[in-house]
Amino acid sequence: MLLLVLVGLVGRTVLRVLEERTFPHVSYTLFSSKKSAGSKIKFLGQDYTICELTEKSFDTHFDYAIFCAGGSVSAKYAPIAVSKACVVIDNSSHFRMHPDVPLVVPEVNPEDILLHNGIIANPNCSTIQAMLPLKVIDNKYTIKRIVYSTYQAVSGAGRFGIEDLEGKATGKDLKKFPCSIYNNCIPHIDVFMDHGYTKEEYKMIEETKKILHRPDLPITATCVRVPVANCHGESINVTLEKDFDVYDIRLLLENAKNIVVVDNPEKNYYPLASKANGNDEVFVRQN
Repeated sequence: MLLLVLVGLVGRTVLRVLEERTFPHVSYTLFSSKKSAGSKIKFLGQDYTICELTEKSFDTHFDYAIFCAGGSVSAKYAPIAVSKACVVIDNSSHFRMHPDVPLVVPEVNPEDILLHNGIIANPNCSTIQAMLPLKVIDNKYTIKRIVYSTYQAVSGAGRFGIEDLEGKATGKDLKKFPCSIYNNCIPHIDVFMDHGYTKEEYKMIEETKKILHRPDLPITATCVRVPVANCHGESINVTLEKDFDVYDIRLLLENAKNIVVVDNPEKNYYPLASKANGNDEVFVRQN
């Protein structure tokens, strides 16, 4: 049996992916906050009534719980779920850097799943997609340094982020961003920290080190919100320890699972958010 904590945009995307994968012999129970409890949603061809998540919700045995309701919900309810022998897969940032919680991208470090003590964290959205090509390159050539520049879609900020873009919100009409995302690129994702990085940038730096098991790897990041609905873009500049062949790296990327090389600039063939939208793969152009 699987428990899904359903809140907002991310939860509905999780449901869509679960429908695509059609896991057999699994029953689902959907939960939300009190505000949304009692509403109905169509899932796997059935009408599901969403239940209110409480401290007693886990008294009924669940094998797995997918949390996608933010850090405060995960902090409160994940330990309760674990105490009832339920394995939590957490989408929030709350447990990602905890030393006893594996941070997992299935194509990159699936073996770390076995290290869990009841909670498995998944990384920040921009970190996840970066890991696939980086791991392939690191395996053969050993990465010496990484410079990230991201161009992140408004969907990463949830429903209100999308509404700010679609409604061309400005001034008092803004629901999510500190200034209008319409016609702007905003170099401000999450809060600014004392060292000058935003928390989003810090997440990418520290999560990359943890996933690659490279705690001393030099990394810097600049994260920017752009007026695109879905699909984050990234420029990743890497320095390698070993001498490399660009053609070999291209072959490595072309043969890697869930990576699609889209690289023929003479024909205007390169990764685009509009083409990547709705796909699971990471679309890559190699410079």
